[in-house]
Amino acid sequence: MWDKVVIPMVFSPVLGFCLAFAVMIGVLWLFRNAAPAKTFRRFRLAQTVSASAMALGHGLQDAQKTMGVIYLALLTVGWADPDAGIPLWVKICAAGAISLGTYSGGWRIMRTLGRKIIEVDPARGFVAESVSASILYVSAFALHAPVSTTHTVSSAIMGVGATKRLSAVRWGVAKNIVLAWVLTLPAAAAVAALFYAVLHPFLT
Repeated sequence: MWDKVVIPMVFSPVLGFCLAFAVMIGVLWLFRNAAPAKTFRRFRLAQTVSASAMALGHGLQDAQKTMGVIYLALLTVGWADPDAGIPLWVKICAAGAISLGTYSGGWRIMRTLGRKIIEVDPARGFVAESVSASILYVSAFALHAPVSTTHTVSSAIMGVGATKRLSAVRWGVAKNIVLAWVLTLPAAAAVAALFYAVLHPFLT
């Protein structure tokens, strides 16, 4: 539990912030003499790749967590074969749910991350997305550990924003995001416990 869940969930935002800050410093130094307008156009094109990579990482992490919970529920009631793996319909439902969720609420999240924390330019967007995608891939393939896409990309955006100056990051907005992170786990546990207490007498 600690190695596979708690530690990755805690350290992934910290790693996202530090890596994004370091990589952004390197990019600024590398392109210090380049023409800003031309460089930004190139980074805007490069963001097509980095955003696609992060979208795949989002599916690798958040969609797989959804599939895992559904599969565990199916195993518990004997509706799935443990030797057959996750059924195809579960994968399709998870992919459809995360796609619809991103479509319906994605713009609001993007406005918060891309404008309210800091005004993200193409270069900083590319770095934040690339760092986030890298962390998501390593967590999924090498560590087999679940991490939050939202936590990782939010901290990466704070990291690239801090390279301007610390005061450029709207830390009030960042504090609200972190507070939501902290409250999510105990709130989810409380709701699950409540449902269990209500439904348990009818299932035994």
